[in-house]
Amino acid sequence: MRRSVRPRTTLLAAGAACLTAVLGLASPATAAPHPNPGLMAANTAAQIAALQQLKQSESTSDRKVDSRLLVENKLRTDRSARAVLPQAQSGVKVNGNTVLVDIRATKTTDALVDAVRKAGGQVRDVSQREATVRADVPLSALSTLATRDDIKQIEPGSDAMTSAESFGSGAPGRISSQPDPVSKQTRDARVEQATKAATMRATVAAAVTSQGDRAHAADTARQQNGISGVGTKLCALSDGVSSLAASVASGELPPVDVLPGQEGSGDEGTAMLEIMHDVAPGAALGFATAFNGDASFADNIRALRSQAHCDVIVDDVFYFNEAAFQDGPIAQAVNAVTADGALYFSSAGNEGNVVDGTSGHWEGDYVDSGQVIGKFAGGAHNFAGSTGGTQILEPLSAASSGVPITLWWNDPLQAATDDYDLYLIDSAGNVVSFSQNLQTGTQDPYERVNTTAGGQRLAIVKFKGDNKYLSLSALRGRFVDSGSLKAYVTPGQTSGHSAAKDAYSVAAAPAAAAFGRPLEPNDPANPAGPFPGTFGPTSKIERFSSDGPRKIFFKADGTPGAEVRQKPDITAADGVATSVAGFSPFFGTSAAAPHAAAIAGLVLSGNPGMSPADVRQALTATAVDIAAPGVDNRTGAGVILADKVLAYTGASPQPLAAAQAPTVKGPNGSPYVKPGDTATVTLPVYNGGDGTAASTSVVVDSPTPGVTIAPRSKRYGTIEAGQTVINSFTLTVPATQQLGVPVVLNAKVTFAGAHSPTTQTFQIPVGQPSPVAQTFAFAGDAVAIPDNSTVGASVSIPVSGVGRASKLTFSIDGTACSTTAGSTTVGLDHTYAGDLTGTLTSPSGATAVLFQRRGGAGHNLCQVVFDDSAATAFSTVSSANAPFTGTWKPQTALGSLLADPVDGTWTFKVVDGGPVDTGNIRAVSLHINGFVS
Repeated sequence: MRRSVRPRTTLLAAGAACLTAVLGLASPATAAPHPNPGLMAANTAAQIAALQQLKQSESTSDRKVDSRLLVENKLRTDRSARAVLPQAQSGVKVNGNTVLVDIRATKTTDALVDAVRKAGGQVRDVSQREATVRADVPLSALSTLATRDDIKQIEPGSDAMTSAESFGSGAPGRISSQPDPVSKQTRDARVEQATKAATMRATVAAAVTSQGDRAHAADTARQQNGISGVGTKLCALSDGVSSLAASVASGELPPVDVLPGQEGSGDEGTAMLEIMHDVAPGAALGFATAFNGDASFADNIRALRSQAHCDVIVDDVFYFNEAAFQDGPIAQAVNAVTADGALYFSSAGNEGNVVDGTSGHWEGDYVDSGQVIGKFAGGAHNFAGSTGGTQILEPLSAASSGVPITLWWNDPLQAATDDYDLYLIDSAGNVVSFSQNLQTGTQDPYERVNTTAGGQRLAIVKFKGDNKYLSLSALRGRFVDSGSLKAYVTPGQTSGHSAAKDAYSVAAAPAAAAFGRPLEPNDPANPAGPFPGTFGPTSKIERFSSDGPRKIFFKADGTPGAEVRQKPDITAADGVATSVAGFSPFFGTSAAAPHAAAIAGLVLSGNPGMSPADVRQALTATAVDIAAPGVDNRTGAGVILADKVLAYTGASPQPLAAAQAPTVKGPNGSPYVKPGDTATVTLPVYNGGDGTAASTSVVVDSPTPGVTIAPRSKRYGTIEAGQTVINSFTLTVPATQQLGVPVVLNAKVTFAGAHSPTTQTFQIPVGQPSPVAQTFAFAGDAVAIPDNSTVGASVSIPVSGVGRASKLTFSIDGTACSTTAGSTTVGLDHTYAGDLTGTLTSPSGATAVLFQRRGGAGHNLCQVVFDDSAATAFSTVSSANAPFTGTWKPQTALGSLLADPVDGTWTFKVVDGGPVDTGNIRAVSLHINGFVS
């Protein structure tokens, strides 16, 4: 049957009227809605035509700037554009006159960074691998900046969202472009109070345990199998770990390895770490933020594996610009670490599913509605398909306000030649937001808008090109029937790096009480969990948990490679307790993913060396089916249980014996070893594992020429878990050993266990340290510390004439100390010390962390000395210590920087990880002791 379609000439006339207005003539009157609600009203078509005319008229350089940025600038500078589009909003967040952008380049060079700064930009992050500069740049400077040949694209700063589910009505997880909901002043005051209370207690015991530990039977699994997570390292990526110090001080967490400058802001990361520690208390922990942009997120995934040596990595973050049909940069980073042997877990998302009626996702082939928009070749998409009538608009629920909407189609990344646009329309037919980038062969097949109110509608318009397969997602929104408009919904909400082939996409099921509010008005009740029991076949998935599967059309390199990935993979607990304010209970797949990751850590702890394929087989084979029989697109293989997995793998307690730092005495008990001396080396071996280290022996040797060790090996016997055994060796240093050049010792510990052998390397100083320290000071002008930027500020300190050093201290100087903002008499002025991370790098490239996000709201560091022998660590300071003075132990030992000669250029770097507060590096010094000749 022939469809009734509005004549082409009518729409062209409407478009022409609108174009006339753009040129400065009268704007069109608001038209009545189209009598056929499936078609587009005249005023809607006219406004879209006007926007498309702006798109068509873009210059070559403008085409490298995101359409939302261009139109935002035009709406601010051209009154005629505002008259034509009275309700339109670009969705771009403008702070004063600047916008946060991601500048995608052919290569990130110093020249590019300088150009951004000369354009008035403040650089926040630079990714060499992803060739991206993230910066706050004046809106009016973007088109000029885009004329550079090394710039490929300028986009609004990539936004991300965590997968926590809050109790506010319709509230999404934490969004990266939004400030932390708790001010840093409030949070740091809480941290300081909690830290002080914890350190005043005689004994510290963890008081809060996730109900997921019991619901997953992890507590009994650890006891029955003697497994604690020892020998594994579990690492998380999320928004931040602002309250980490309080959790450590209260005993909720052990020390955590946080990548310097990547602490982030917020506390979802702290809550995730607490969950993992509850389930796998013997595992080491690490963290890096995922909220410095998509390029930084990808960099940090790789760094957690290559630098922090994480065995299991978990995140709860989704970037809105993650591709639906191809592995983008973040998914490629996941692929890199899983190929290297790491296990990677990620939240499936809280965007809903078709079965529970909570989804805002549709995907399918583009179908031409026959309604042409404007004078260009494109037409509006028909959601009803080729046989279901005509419906151009996809209706959103009344609760879908402030929701990100993404549109993808199946062109390769950075090679889209087909051009689709996305429009957000209100009930009166006005375009209220839009995304209409040009796709000319070098761009991504991607458009995005944000809803501005509930009850709005979406339209997809093909500007030019072939009919493609589309994916339209309302993230935390919902498509619902509205009047005569039908909601078109399909499975497949889960996408991005969570859908990477070897990643685990984790759905959520409640461990204890039900989520405490309806997801939307009039929704059914949310399910409750089994606590104090364990998950079983009658357990229910959370109604907000996202569904799969995920269709893929291209390989990571953009070549064709169609496949359907079964996602999610498994299900784990949410709705659990942590000690972190705002995350008790902690709902969402954000809480589920760390439970699953920690159970995988238990598997590796009890089965060292187990292959990733065998771990996956064990987790999926033992999962309890809680939805449709077999593997399904909401729960995957089902909910995992730690006791079943460990029984399946045959896990057993493993010893982990390793040599500890030796003590060395020269002849007659001298504390120094000189060339030609024979010294006594006392070497302790500690079993930090879960099992007994039987038949333990140690071989000590040295690669240093002329050194002899006697005996070469010694038996240490049986070392129980938690026990230390000590033995002594003699060390003879040749008379030819150069003063100050350390003797290197390798201690290889062999025992009965899968972790055997372990090898530790130690350096034994040779020579008597000089009591006289030489001072080398930074001699330049004050260097401003960029606000909220991982680039940071660096100063150089040249050192010469020392050679080998016996001791190093570092000072932040100053002539007069105060808490005055902007003081020129302090060594480092900054109005919020808790924003800062300071590192010192030697000429050889070794780096030590001096201070890391401590000091809260206290101002200024002045006459501070960082010394390994100090009694108190700087990590214990609070705002009450400001201005920060005195002698403190650094975050990591400065002695680690003395393995090589110290002559050369040293670098002191300060990164400001929080917004608003600023300051300068003014006066710092190195103090280096050599050796007595």
